[in-house]
Amino acid sequence: MDIKVERGRPEKYPCELLLLFSFESPEPLEGPIQNVDLKWKGFISTLMKQGDFKGELFETRLFYTQDALPAKRVLVTGLGKKGEFDLEKWRGAASKAGQYIRNSGIKQFAFPIKKLEGLLETELAESFVTGLLLGVYQFNEFKTLERDKIKEIGELVLLGEKDEDIKWIADGLRAGQIISEAVCMARDLVNGPSNEITPTALAEKAQQIAKEHNMEIQILEVSQTEAMGMGAFVAVAKGSQEPGKFIVLEYNKGKGLDTIALVGKGITFDSGGISIKPSENMDRMKDDMSGAAAVLATLQAASKLQFPFHLVGIMPATENLPSGKAYKPGDILKTLSGQTVEVISTDAEGRLILSDALTYSLRYQPKAIIDLATLTGACVIALGDFVIGLFGNDESLLKKIEEASAKTGEKVWRLPLWDEYFEYIKSDAADFRNVGTRAAGAIIGGIFLSKFVEKVPWVHLDIAGPASIEKERPYIPRGGTGVGVRLLIQLLRGWK
Repeated sequence: MDIKVERGRPEKYPCELLLLFSFESPEPLEGPIQNVDLKWKGFISTLMKQGDFKGELFETRLFYTQDALPAKRVLVTGLGKKGEFDLEKWRGAASKAGQYIRNSGIKQFAFPIKKLEGLLETELAESFVTGLLLGVYQFNEFKTLERDKIKEIGELVLLGEKDEDIKWIADGLRAGQIISEAVCMARDLVNGPSNEITPTALAEKAQQIAKEHNMEIQILEVSQTEAMGMGAFVAVAKGSQEPGKFIVLEYNKGKGLDTIALVGKGITFDSGGISIKPSENMDRMKDDMSGAAAVLATLQAASKLQFPFHLVGIMPATENLPSGKAYKPGDILKTLSGQTVEVISTDAEGRLILSDALTYSLRYQPKAIIDLATLTGACVIALGDFVIGLFGNDESLLKKIEEASAKTGEKVWRLPLWDEYFEYIKSDAADFRNVGTRAAGAIIGGIFLSKFVEKVPWVHLDIAGPASIEKERPYIPRGGTGVGVRLLIQLLRGWK
């Protein structure tokens, strides 16, 4: 979609469709919709008085102007009760409007954007663009039949009433486009089939981003990681004929800036290995690299937004498959940290590859480490498919994540990492086991990872629930969601 900013008044602007928003009645019309209503001889206000349009949240009505306005059509979308309005509802309303316009086959529309009380100007524009672009996202790369029936919006014009409005609208537009592009890239990677999105393909995507954004990149082969002592990563990788890749992407290397390490689980397909999963829903296990996709997308956005940090993105990428070379329950693995792990289940492979990745991140002496992983089904059971499990060892960092969550609408919920939980993974044969009992599964995953970050401030985000969803929500379609990208970007924006 081509989006541009122009100066203009909605009641005078010719376009295929004019998009307007209204709070729920009995709130009076204000701003652009009021100006259009006056020009239209009270058409919209009359409809609201009669109850034909109430302005309820996401309520949408299309009207033909019949030459009463320069615009051929007017679409009005409800924002709900004014006292309950926030950025999350704003993103959702933009999404619902965009989907309606796209599904109607309308190629061009205009939206007059105006300041709203209680919201920052650029925040308003950015959130509108983000909600719109994420809402109209479609994954159709592999569809070959009737491609001519795929509907897309061609152009949006954001209208500013005054010259002084143009800059904040343009600034919000740019940020919204960068963030949405990153999220959609992550969605594409997660939605892509595992025969296409292999560890090698993930590494090639990282190389492309490194080249386009002047980043440093290392791609370690399994033989190199074995020589370095990454016994956990190697054990998981050797079960597949697809070669594993240990991807390290650096933004702002060598500039004397604070280092933040982002670590993303990159299991491009997870069968469970020897501890094989049931066949039902196994097709969804292509999404087990959602953490790596989020890290890769965040690095891309960070470069475009010119964040003043040294960011290190570490993405251990491999498949987890059964074979004659696969690791087995009962094996004892020596990790890069020197600690040993007794394998109880090969289906708890994510924490194994992350153990080596977290240890590897320590060589960069980071101020903070944040890992993202579709780690445990237990987290989905506990929190559902729209909440990220939040764990960590540093109160300040945990609060920063929670503040970023409140801004982005990517919900997080803290779970404890009390010492007593370590009893669940004590091993008679090694330093610890890779799983405990059925109790506290998500917490046990976090406890395990905590043993590989030493005393560095660290947060673990268990994104198993919201990484891929079956039922769409406002601006989040079915399938891969790109969860974590906006959360990380907001965290980095507010970093002090």
